[in-house]
Amino acid sequence: MIRQLLMKYVFGPVPSRRLGRSLGIDPIPLKTCNWNCIYCQLGRTSPPANDRRDYFSPEAIITEVNAALASHEPGQIDWLTFAGSGEPTLHASLGWMIRELKACTEIPIAVITNGSLLYLPEVRRHLLPADAVMPTLDAGSERLYRRIDRPVAELTFGRLVEGMIALRNEFEGKLWIEVMLIKGLNDSVAALEDIASVIRRIRPDDVHINLPVRPPTEASVEVPDDETLARAQAILGEVAHIVAPADVQIDLGDEDDLADSVMEIVKRHPMSEEGLVRALSLRSAREVAAALAQLTASGRARVTTRHGERFWSDAKARYVASR
Repeated sequence: MIRQLLMKYVFGPVPSRRLGRSLGIDPIPLKTCNWNCIYCQLGRTSPPANDRRDYFSPEAIITEVNAALASHEPGQIDWLTFAGSGEPTLHASLGWMIRELKACTEIPIAVITNGSLLYLPEVRRHLLPADAVMPTLDAGSERLYRRIDRPVAELTFGRLVEGMIALRNEFEGKLWIEVMLIKGLNDSVAALEDIASVIRRIRPDDVHINLPVRPPTEASVEVPDDETLARAQAILGEVAHIVAPADVQIDLGDEDDLADSVMEIVKRHPMSEEGLVRALSLRSAREVAAALAQLTASGRARVTTRHGERFWSDAKARYVASR
């Protein structure tokens, strides 16, 4: 059971198959990113951003993290994770924030990043104090990189791979590569062998195969079948394994506004309506229905239907049907 805090930059802790009970740190506004991935659960990036600056006050972010840490007993948080509404390495003070947190807590720190800026030496320096870095590798060629991740023009596939190899050579923590597997795009034998070839050059500690189970930006994105997943694991090597989404039960407490609490969840992690009801099982069905109705009426949240399943997300998220 996870206790949810209502804050501007900090969310959770939320359960993670990879990171246990992870306290999320969101240093970027929705949706500030230099990629426009066809599978992104947060919707379309419009317009793309590739400027590194302090989008939010780093001091304010650290203050919230410290408040969250103080409100939890030792052992209730397994990781501090920079992730959320966009690409965290776009925050110019990311390195300073990591160092500040390392000075005040022994809880390990992870950064979930698309890896696009790792070719920049200053970005790699910012990440060196972290305990785990989790960059994305969805393709083994420039063509598929452009088709799936849709980066801004200057972010080439060569730079992506160059940056991951350079980080591997400098970084003493865990390097965990994430691969989002998409039916009919990067799940063929040839596409997987291309990715595997790059993975061998990078030499990560682990490869996490993710699946687009939440509503993707483009409606054409689908999950590969079980046979394809087994083939992907075999081709990508012994360090590769499939990461299934964690189920979650969240204790919101009587003192919290239920609609606000639900909004804090779905604006960073869109959830199915069925999943939300399970997560909020400590509240009555009437309370949950009233909170969802309030979010709809206020225009803060939206419902997106994918394959007959209703998903709740931030109203600002843009999901575009494939042409």
